[in-house]
Amino acid sequence: MALFKKRTAGKPGEWYYCLEHKKVEEGPECPAKDRFGPYTSREEAQHAMDTARERNLQWENDPRWHDASAGGTDEGSGGSGG
Repeated sequence: MALFKKRTAGKPGEWYYCLEHKKVEEGPECPAKDRFGPYTSREEAQHAMDTARERNLQWENDPRWHDASAGGTDEGSGGSGG
């Protein structure tokens, strides 16, 4: 008898997008490292890559996520402290 059973977490009605197989699955079927989700519907999971692409663009264009410019006055960025 095995002490630890390999069991994927999830329940029917939860939808995932598998990054390795490039398909939507209910359940999930693949390991967590290879999937996005859970989503509430199959349609939402089918658009997982579009959603990720849109979010990446938002983050790339959000000034709060960019490092201070080289000549900027960022607190804690070194200096002559004393």
